[in-house]
Amino acid sequence: MPYKPSFALPALAPRLLPSFAALLLALSATSSRAAEPNSSSVLLDTMTSELNRAFHALGHQPGADPAKQLPPYFMSYSVSDAHQVNIRAEYGALVSSADDQARIADVQIRIGSPQLDNTHGTHRSSAIKSIVLPLTDDKEAIARSLWYATDAGYGNAIDNYLRVKTEAEVRAKEEDTSPDFSKEPPVVALRRAAPAIVLDRAAWEKRVRELSGVFREYPDVYQNIVILTVQNETDYLVSSEGSRVVTPHVSARLVALAVTRADDGMDLFRARTFEAETASGLPSQAELVAAIRDLGKSLEDLRKAPVTVPFSGPAILSGRAAAVFFHEVLGHRLEGQRQRGDEEGQTFTKDIGKEILPKFLSVADDPTLERYGKTWLNGRYTYDDEGQKAERVELIKDGVLKTFLMSRLPINGFSESNGHGRAQTGRIPTGRQGNLIITSTKTESDADLRKQLIEEAKKQGKPYGLYFEDISSGFAVTQRNSPQAFQVIPLVVYRVYVDGRPDELVRGVSIVGTPLSAMQSIVATDDHPEVFNGECGAESGTVPVSAVAPAILLSNIETQRQPQGTSRPPILPIPGSPNAAKEGK
Repeated sequence: MPYKPSFALPALAPRLLPSFAALLLALSATSSRAAEPNSSSVLLDTMTSELNRAFHALGHQPGADPAKQLPPYFMSYSVSDAHQVNIRAEYGALVSSADDQARIADVQIRIGSPQLDNTHGTHRSSAIKSIVLPLTDDKEAIARSLWYATDAGYGNAIDNYLRVKTEAEVRAKEEDTSPDFSKEPPVVALRRAAPAIVLDRAAWEKRVRELSGVFREYPDVYQNIVILTVQNETDYLVSSEGSRVVTPHVSARLVALAVTRADDGMDLFRARTFEAETASGLPSQAELVAAIRDLGKSLEDLRKAPVTVPFSGPAILSGRAAAVFFHEVLGHRLEGQRQRGDEEGQTFTKDIGKEILPKFLSVADDPTLERYGKTWLNGRYTYDDEGQKAERVELIKDGVLKTFLMSRLPINGFSESNGHGRAQTGRIPTGRQGNLIITSTKTESDADLRKQLIEEAKKQGKPYGLYFEDISSGFAVTQRNSPQAFQVIPLVVYRVYVDGRPDELVRGVSIVGTPLSAMQSIVATDDHPEVFNGECGAESGTVPVSAVAPAILLSNIETQRQPQGTSRPPILPIPGSPNAAKEGK
């Protein structure tokens, strides 16, 4: 349950936020060994003793009517103990440099039985009560904080369990009558706590300031921000089943975002992220400066590019773009909880053993991978947020659907977790993606893939095909009360003309469609997969994810225009620009 930075772009998120301000806002045991040094034994021991006291006392109040006693059948305490450094610069100047610590506890209480409990259906969030814990290892203060949250959480759990029982008596039989919670063996995995952050703060403040200052070279970049986030976190989990898990999480992330506006009012932005385990693993300053110059130049080119027109025809998605595409269009529909519930569209629920992708494609989710090639993966973890060991899951093999990403919420045919129960602090875990890996046995060189794109466009009588170089985010609808559709927002799109004209940059493109038709239109892939690291927002909150995919050629993709925008470009020239100098004379 990682402690989240206030800024997290680009995100594999449910929707693209339209403004710069909104973008900122987006921002028996399986193993057993003694706790290693540096983990907080006081915190862990206090969590364990207070949980055991509460679990055996709740619902057994002396003198109360036994028929009205409602003891919990499961409880857990989860604590995120995080230390984070954020350094932020805009317009070449430092605007903030903060060193923050936080301990946040989630108390989970389940009343009833695994078959039917207070989390059933739309009441899933009723199991969680969050509270801020003391930063110091003060046993009495920690115990009192946990007691307070437990008491409040227990009352909320009772209220919702009574509602669940009433609803069960008056509603029609559900399609999926699976239990609300799976039975799993307890896990004991006490790892060394995350080390203290090692960072030359002054040096990085200078670097971040210099990186933001590069955007001064581009007078049409109206807003920019560069943020370094270094986070070391240790997560603690204890449960009434006997689980005791301590896991460290260490990460460093540098984000550069730039925004402009075309003369016709269309807002445009580009973002780049760089991830590593520690700040020392991030690219050199020279590499970062070159990447930011590329962002600035691409924004100025986008301002001048023509606006797209609706299109239906062949297209190539680069590896990074394809990674986002698979995450949004396919990955979310393979998450376990989306296979049950009256509100879910259940796109692939009945398709186990059936071909849902071309035979040359396979898909796995492997959160145990720390790197793909030389690239560090944002979605790696060793234990999920329910204390289950992370597993590599073969979702699709040679085009055939094999299984789903499972938390401890069972579905028809799948009664156990496979280590993919994930959540942001304050949310109940659900089946989520970690490192989604797409592999292909039908690969071509980039040159051959481009030739096939042109040939397909000619065959369809199209003057051009499309090449998607970079994608920001997307939006996937999985509920049945809405069309089963997706929308993906590209940032850099080119028309590839069949008559040999140079490729033409266009703007305002949005990819739309339905998952089944989109997946079946994949014709071939290239031979060098690329990584997209980001953060994904869904019902269990925002979690770090990665996706790895080769470039893909689709025989047909549908695009539409993004909203035009009505705001005018700035009337007063940006300070220091050539136009400002002329007007100042």
